[in-house]
Amino acid sequence: MADNDPFYLRYYTGHRGKHGHEFLEFEYAAGRLRYANNSNYRNDSLIRKEMWIGPIVVQELKRIIESSEIVKEDDAKWPKKDIVGSQELEIRVGNDHISFETAKIGSLVDIQNTDDPEGLRVFYYLVQDLRCLIFSLISLHFKIKPI
Repeated sequence: MADNDPFYLRYYTGHRGKHGHEFLEFEYAAGRLRYANNSNYRNDSLIRKEMWIGPIVVQELKRIIESSEIVKEDDAKWPKKDIVGSQELEIRVGNDHISFETAKIGSLVDIQNTDDPEGLRVFYYLVQDLRCLIFSLISLHFKIKPI
């Protein structure tokens, strides 16, 4: 299913704390979607899932990204990563290649008090949309919670 489309997507959110390195990450490249979730809370183990997705799903990922207009944003005025954690988003779609890094966003209230609330709001909603789609795909293909 691998094709020559240069479309690439990677999202990471995580932190290092008393439970070690806890993170959630997903990455799409060349037809393959990879997901990883590491929560050491109550001795949870690393969850890794990988699947191949078809062109219609890839087209929907691109549509979500392009309709968000995230490529017009700049993370220069966004909060820098801190002890609470960080979020990273990298996208290559068409001729655009963007890479963002910011602090974790707890809610929309956190966005209002930043130097670029509109740009950060675009980022926040895009990430929410992507996470919803990815979690839906994973739940369709895999049973995440052990019995």
